[in-house]
Amino acid sequence: MTQLSDTQALILSAAAQRPERIALPLPESLRGGAAAKVVGAMIAKGLLQEVDADLRKGEPMWRETGDGHGVTLVATDAGLAAIGIEPEDTHSAPVGATDAPTEEAAPDTASEPDAAPKARTPREGTKQAKLIAMLRASDGATIEEIMVALDWAAHTIRGAMAGALKKKLGLEVTSEKVEGRGRVYAIR
Repeated sequence: MTQLSDTQALILSAAAQRPERIALPLPESLRGGAAAKVVGAMIAKGLLQEVDADLRKGEPMWRETGDGHGVTLVATDAGLAAIGIEPEDTHSAPVGATDAPTEEAAPDTASEPDAAPKARTPREGTKQAKLIAMLRASDGATIEEIMVALDWAAHTIRGAMAGALKKKLGLEVTSEKVEGRGRVYAIR
């Protein structure tokens, strides 16, 4: 059985009660990037499916496709089964639903959690790019050296190394204590 978060269960329960099993609107507390992350994971697991929105019927739109149309989110049979609801055969897929968008998006999205973080590169000339260059230097850099070069506070530097460099960019930042210099950080 699929392990669901409270938010995922709430989205699927609400969709099961709506006509055409439409999952929108999402819970009020779920906005922006968090909404995109939760929905992306649910699409990857096959719990939700993107289908063409019928705006004439007033169906809510999840995102625009770029050609003047939009898509909405619909709970799949697997999504209903995950919350313990037997899907009805007569409503197995809403009118206009196609498997094409889900099949294209699911393989890419499903492989992301297992794969290494996306290969992102910072823009040239940014403070983040300067920080990376300093850390990639053969002798690395101390917090004090970075503070002077970037005009950042120590806590900002540590946060950037932990968040942007390690988590988002997937870089391995090492730290070692060097005699006479203090703690030196480097990307090896």
